[in-house]
Amino acid sequence: MTTPPPATAPPDAVPTSDELVARARDIARGLVARQQETEDRGYYAADTHEEFRAAGFYRILVPRRYGGHGNGPAVFLRVATELARGCPSTAWMYLFGAVHASAVGTLLGEEAQAEIFADGDFICPATVAPAGSARRTPSGWRVDGTWAYCSGAPYATHFLGHTLVPGPEPEGPPVPLLFIAPSRTFERLDDWDAQLGLRGSGSHSIRLTDAPVPDRYTLGGHLAQLAVTDGTPGRTLHGPLYGGGPLSLMLLELGALAVGMAQGALDAYEELARARTTSFPPVVPRTADPDYQLRFGEATGMIATAAAAMDDAARQWEAMCVEGAAAFTRERELRLALISRYAVQLAWRAVEDRLVPTAGSSAMRRGERLERVWRDMSTLHSHLGNGVFLATHANRELARAHFGVAD
Repeated sequence: MTTPPPATAPPDAVPTSDELVARARDIARGLVARQQETEDRGYYAADTHEEFRAAGFYRILVPRRYGGHGNGPAVFLRVATELARGCPSTAWMYLFGAVHASAVGTLLGEEAQAEIFADGDFICPATVAPAGSARRTPSGWRVDGTWAYCSGAPYATHFLGHTLVPGPEPEGPPVPLLFIAPSRTFERLDDWDAQLGLRGSGSHSIRLTDAPVPDRYTLGGHLAQLAVTDGTPGRTLHGPLYGGGPLSLMLLELGALAVGMAQGALDAYEELARARTTSFPPVVPRTADPDYQLRFGEATGMIATAAAAMDDAARQWEAMCVEGAAAFTRERELRLALISRYAVQLAWRAVEDRLVPTAGSSAMRRGERLERVWRDMSTLHSHLGNGVFLATHANRELARAHFGVAD
C-alpha cells in the first residue's frame, strides 16, 4: 500500500508554546462556572470541544508531517495544567484523550501513522489493563471486549487498548497485544456517573465487537514496558521528540494535572480570604489575619514547588530525547516518572492540610469549587499509575535497575 504524501502544517499555522498556554489560560477562566454542568453531563460540552479544536489543542502532539503542531510534551503538559486550574474534569478528559498522539507518533510505522493521523485532530483514550480477547486473521486481528475508564471517550477518534493473546510458546502464558481501533469500530457505553470525583472526565467504557484491527495498528507488548533505547519509527520520521519513553510521559501527566487542580483550590481560597472575616476576635478580614496569611503562604510555596518540579521533569524528558535513544534506560525513565508522584503528594498536602481545614465548612458544600477540587484530587489518588505503580512497583524496579539486581 502506498503511503499518502505528508500533510506538513504550514509554519504560520503552528502556534508557539506561549500562544498555546495563553489560549488555555483564557479558556480555563470560562470553565470555572461550567464545572457543575460538566459533572452533570459526564463530559465537557460540545462547544468546549470546538473551542479546543479551534485553539489547536488536539494537534499539539500530532507530528507536523500529518498536519499537527508537534510542539512537544512540555507545552502539552502546561496547557493541561492551565485547564485543570479551571476545571479538573475537563482537563483530565482532554489530557488523557490527546496525549496518546505522542505514543502513536513514536511507536507505529509510517503507513499506520499516515492513516491514523489523516484528520489532524487526534483524540485517543487508552487503558493499560488488558481486557477482552483477540483472534488472528490473515491480515491482523478481530477484537472483542469492553475496556473501562477510557477518559476522553465522548469525542474520541481512536482508542488504544491492550488484550492478551497466545505467546510464542504453545504452553506458555499469554502475552499483551497493544492495538489502535478507529472510532467507527467501537461504541461508547453510557456508564460514567457514579464516581466520587472527576465526574465530568468522560471516562466511559468502550466496547469492541468483532472489530477488525490490521497488523500495522498493533504492537506486541505493553505500552508501559516498550523499550525505545534502540530507536523508534517516530524518531526517524519526525525527529527526537518522537523517540522518548511512553512510560515516563504517561506518568508525568498525573503531576501536571495535580498542580493545576491545586492552583484552582488556591484561587478559591484566595476568594474566600478576600470576602470573609475571621470567626474569633479580633474580627478582621482573613487577608489581615496572621494565621490565614501563614496557610496561604505555605500552600502557595508547596504548589509552586510542585509546579517547578513538573516543569523541570518535562524539560528533562525532552532533553533526553535530544540526547539520543539510549538515554531512555529503564532506571532513568523511572527516576523521571517518580517526580510526578511527589509533585502529586505536595499538591495534595497543600490542599488537604493547608487550605481545606481553614477554608470553613461552607466552602466544602457540594458544588463549591474547593469541595470539587478536594473530591477530584482524592479520586486522582485511585489512578492505577499513581496509587499502585508509582507507589510501589516503580520504586523497587528503579532500585533493582540501579543496583543491577535481576528480577
